[in-house]
Amino acid sequence: MLVKIMETTPSPLQFLILGAGWTSQYLIPELEREGVEFAATTTDGRNGTIPFKFDPESEDLTPFRRLPDADTVLITFPLQGKGQSRLLTTNYLNSRSSAGRCSSGRDHHPKPKFIQLGTTSIWTGPGWHDDQSPYNEKAPRAIAEDELLNQTEVSATVLNLAGLYGGSRQPRNWLDRVVKTKEDLKNKGALHVIHGEDVARAVLAVHRSHASGKRYILCDMHVYDWWDLAQDWAILALREVREKGTEGTEEGNEVLRKSTTILRWVHELMTEEGVKALPRDTSAVGRALDGRGFWGDMGILPIHGRIR
Repeated sequence: MLVKIMETTPSPLQFLILGAGWTSQYLIPELEREGVEFAATTTDGRNGTIPFKFDPESEDLTPFRRLPDADTVLITFPLQGKGQSRLLTTNYLNSRSSAGRCSSGRDHHPKPKFIQLGTTSIWTGPGWHDDQSPYNEKAPRAIAEDELLNQTEVSATVLNLAGLYGGSRQPRNWLDRVVKTKEDLKNKGALHVIHGEDVARAVLAVHRSHASGKRYILCDMHVYDWWDLAQDWAILALREVREKGTEGTEEGNEVLRKSTTILRWVHELMTEEGVKALPRDTSAVGRALDGRGFWGDMGILPIHGRIR
C-alpha cells in the first residue's frame, strides 16, 4: 500500500517517487521490503498517492507544497530540453518550509538527492558504448539530464535505462510489433534490456550510495541479437502449438504461418549476409552497450539473467 501524505502537513520521508508508473510495481515492494519510508505521486492521486503534475511552464509552488521533504527524489517521467530540470528542482527546494530537513528531522540536511530515469537512446552509432562514451548532447532528454547533473544545489544521478521488461511486458511479445517484413528483420541489430525488479534494486542502491553527478547505463550486461531471438521465439511458438494441441485450429495455423515465416527469413538473411552462426558478433549488430560500470560501482549485480 502506498504511503498517504496529507496535504496540510507533509511529513519528512526517506524517499519520494515523482510519477508512480510502470516501474513502481517493482520499486514500491522493494522499498517496503527494505523498510524505506516513502510517498509517491500520480497525476490524479489514485491509490493513496499525492496528486501532482509537473508543468514545465510554471513557477507556481502550490503543487510542490503538497510534496513531503525527502532524502531522495526519484523522477520517473522524462524531462526534455533546457530549463525543465532546473525548474523542477528549484520549485521543489523553494517550496520547502523545513529548509531541507530530512526524514530524521535533522536541520541543515545535506543536499537532497535526485535520481532521473533516462534512456540509453542518447548513445548512437555502431560499436561499444559505456557510461563515459560520447553521446548525443543535442537530444532533448540528454540536455535535461545534463542540466540536472550540473546543478550545484542538489546531488543528482541519472540512470539511463535499456528496454524495460517484466510481468506482462515481455520482449517476446515485441516481435510482432517491430518485425512485419523481412526487411524489418534485416535492419534489426542489437537489443538491450533490464528487468523492472533490477531497476528497483538499482534505484535503491543509488539512494543508499554517495553517487552524484554521474549518468549510468542500466542494462542486464547482455547484448542480444534480434535474429537470434526471433529464431528462438519462433521455435518456442511452434513447440507451444504442439503442446497445446492447437494444430489445425485457426489460432494454431496463424502461429504456424508467422513462425515458419520468421524462421525462413532468418535463414535467408544469414545466407545473404554471410552469417555462419547465431548470435551474430557484436561488431555486426550495431550499437552495443557496456553496462558493467553501474553494477561495479554499486557493488550489486542483476538478478534477472538472459531473456528467453
